[in-house]
Amino acid sequence: MTKPSVLAIGLDPTFVDLSVMPQFTPELVRSYLDAQIEGLRTLGYDVESCLIDLGDTAEAVTAAALNARRYDCVVIGAGLREPPERLLLFETVLNLVHRLAPDAAICFNTRPADTAAAVQRWVKP
Repeated sequence: MTKPSVLAIGLDPTFVDLSVMPQFTPELVRSYLDAQIEGLRTLGYDVESCLIDLGDTAEAVTAAALNARRYDCVVIGAGLREPPERLLLFETVLNLVHRLAPDAAICFNTRPADTAAAVQRWVKP
């Protein structure tokens, strides 16, 4: 039986402004993201991570990941939806997913720690 495939798209922590959360470092955020990816694998999903920058290569990196294979679900991280100045980047990513993975469920997490719950709302392992 084939495992459901999931693409997790999010901001690379090195590009996130953590000044509002001084207790976090890019390394700590990355460890949270990696733990979520591993947790999804443990739950029975075949998961790929797609971490992008704030725009220079975001579209090309996202398109390459979406074109690499078919996905059952694409989860888009909360860091792409907030703050409001990232609206254009969020729209770009969402429209790429819509165009390049039209059969994939689209879901959204609210923080790195609830990625598995977001995926499980739409795709069962």
